[in-house]
Amino acid sequence: MTSADSAAEQDSTRLRAQLDTLTTEAFRPELAEIDRLGTLDIARLMNAEDAAVPAAVAGRLPQIAAAIDAIAARMSHGGRLVYAGAGTAGRLGVLDASECPPTFNTRPEQVVGVIAGGPEAVVSSVEGAEDSAELAARDLDRLGIGPDDTVIGVSASGRTPYAVGAVEYARRRGALTVGLSCNTGSALAAAADHGIEVVVGPELLTGSTRLKAGTAQKLVLNMISTITMIRLGKTFGNLMVDVRASNDKLRARSRRIVFLATGASDERIESALAATDGEVKNAILTILGGVDAPTAGKLLGEANGHLRAALDAAAR
Repeated sequence: MTSADSAAEQDSTRLRAQLDTLTTEAFRPELAEIDRLGTLDIARLMNAEDAAVPAAVAGRLPQIAAAIDAIAARMSHGGRLVYAGAGTAGRLGVLDASECPPTFNTRPEQVVGVIAGGPEAVVSSVEGAEDSAELAARDLDRLGIGPDDTVIGVSASGRTPYAVGAVEYARRRGALTVGLSCNTGSALAAAADHGIEVVVGPELLTGSTRLKAGTAQKLVLNMISTITMIRLGKTFGNLMVDVRASNDKLRARSRRIVFLATGASDERIESALAATDGEVKNAILTILGGVDAPTAGKLLGEANGHLRAALDAAAR
């Protein structure tokens, strides 16, 4: 055996020992014959497993809320939100980031998902990419990560070198860091300013963290992006007033949002949207605040996009 072979064997042994300690990798003997069950019985088992995930997330709400407040503070000064992960975790980050522009009218560079292996890894596996902390540093370096930004490392195990490396690099650059994992005492949480460990227990299929762990991560990322945008004034009540009307469905939704916010007639809504170039928030302000389109734009600018504050200013 060559020295290289010996080193590789030692690395494999160390990795196996690490995996043996992880809740997300634990084997469940009671499910060893799941393949003998009927389809409906397996579906019931999976459904029961999934039902435990929201409770696990609920147990980490204080940590999630603290992270969100810190993220919103940075983003209010122009900072970016960047997700970094590999495999399922990385894809969930890319998904969440890609949904922010149409939902909240964010700029494409404002919320970003970075995945080990690059865009190709979103649809197919890129072997070995997750094992490189250096690759994570290079990916974030290309983004010019700085003190106003937030980097969220996402990893079910909490040990993935790419996610841990991303958080460590971002922290060195002065960025706010969050580590989201599904095991306690994770290296990822330890490396971050805000550690969020949502422990959902062993998976139905041993080590398949696209299941409960993936569901938990999706729920937390939903909270982080949605509540951050609420804090940034991207909503009015529970209405998506910053929605980008880029297709017929969203244009219809824009009209409906203006109606729900104002109760105005169809003619008044169409007139307001036409005057404000389709900007929902501005249209609502012209109707409820009784101001013209240029004044609405000015008031919203002075209120940093917060519609309630702009309405208060219009009433003075």
